[in-house]
Amino acid sequence: MDLLQKEEVVRIELSRVIDRPPAAVFAFVATDHVRNHPRWDPKMELKQLTEGPIGVGTVIVRRHTHSGGPVEGTMEIVEYEPDRSFGIVIRDGPVEMHTRMTFELDAKGGTTITGIIDIPAMVEPMDPGPVEASFRRIKELIESEVSDQDAP
Repeated sequence: MDLLQKEEVVRIELSRVIDRPPAAVFAFVATDHVRNHPRWDPKMELKQLTEGPIGVGTVIVRRHTHSGGPVEGTMEIVEYEPDRSFGIVIRDGPVEMHTRMTFELDAKGGTTITGIIDIPAMVEPMDPGPVEASFRRIKELIESEVSDQDAP
């Protein structure tokens, strides 16, 4: 995990290798994001506002309790390249965060998933622990539930 502090933005970057092909990992994380995100992050509730499949322009309402009381906001998909990358702008009140995930085939046929989250610098340093826990849970869920044949 890399934690980079710029003047106004804190960047958290994490990678994990998942023993499934990129198409299967992308489908679980990106294509089925609204259904699966609350499974790897139980403090999150999502509801898709726009109709149709997830893609650039999709808007999702989010509600989470990471900092105690409920925080409501939106997510907008700004990048969606099947089996390769998935980018989101998150707006929780006045706070705007940018996230991007990439999915790369590794030498053993699995996927290296890398997530980058840019968060406005805050007075209190952000604990990367919940993001790390989400990445561990994504790996556990995919490897226990998704077979190589489940890839689209």
